[in-house]
Amino acid sequence: MLKRLIRKNEKTISIHVNDRKEKAQQEQLPGHIAIIMDGNGRWAKKRSLPRVAGHHEGMKTVKKITRFANEVGIKTLTLYAFSTENWKRPKIEVEFLMRLPEEFLATYLPELIEQNVQVQMMGNIELLPEHTKRAVKRAMEQTASNDGLILNFALNYGSRDEIVQAVQKIAQEVQEGKISADTISEDLLNNYLMTKNLTEPDLLIRTSGEVRLSNFMLWQLAYTEFWFTDTLWPDFDEACLMDAIESYQKRNRRYGGLKGEEVN
Repeated sequence: MLKRLIRKNEKTISIHVNDRKEKAQQEQLPGHIAIIMDGNGRWAKKRSLPRVAGHHEGMKTVKKITRFANEVGIKTLTLYAFSTENWKRPKIEVEFLMRLPEEFLATYLPELIEQNVQVQMMGNIELLPEHTKRAVKRAMEQTASNDGLILNFALNYGSRDEIVQAVQKIAQEVQEGKISADTISEDLLNNYLMTKNLTEPDLLIRTSGEVRLSNFMLWQLAYTEFWFTDTLWPDFDEACLMDAIESYQKRNRRYGGLKGEEVN
């Protein structure tokens, strides 16, 4: 009896979310959503489980949210999976986190290919363990021709490091005479960042109640709309994503200017 009630309730929730999805699709959707996936450890602690159990549950949420974002019509989904600062965590946790991309892609890659999803990655891939590197590169190669949702993992990524590397490359090319200092502009710098082939995020989501950027896409988020939630990442679901999208659609993005009646 209880199982029937749970299934019935889940079906009702699913129908409600689909109604919201269809309504949102009639308005301007965020083309690029970036998510700081936070709260896996706290989710596990609340259940007296090891932190790695939270990370494993969070991986299931990645599958669910990627699938739904694709259904909604989001063009790019960037997920902050592992930062350059995360190496400071206990060795056993880091080793587990380095196994997750391999496990995720081993089980989910066929579906990503079927859904026309293209896997990309930004970050210093060469410093990753060989098994992680192989899994990521294989996924990128096998989905390179897909032209649907771009699933972009920020893995071993830090925004300050990204900007420093970009500036170093520009300085080197100035020194070599390939470009002149007076041609350096925002557009030029964009071309040296790891996101050079992506649009800037329209919407940033951070879970677990934290309200900081944690060295994530500092340049790219200059005009991004932020949305924070107390929900821990493993509990984040399709309804939560719709909450964020609907909040975004109610906002007036002026980019420093004025619109419509505000001018008068």
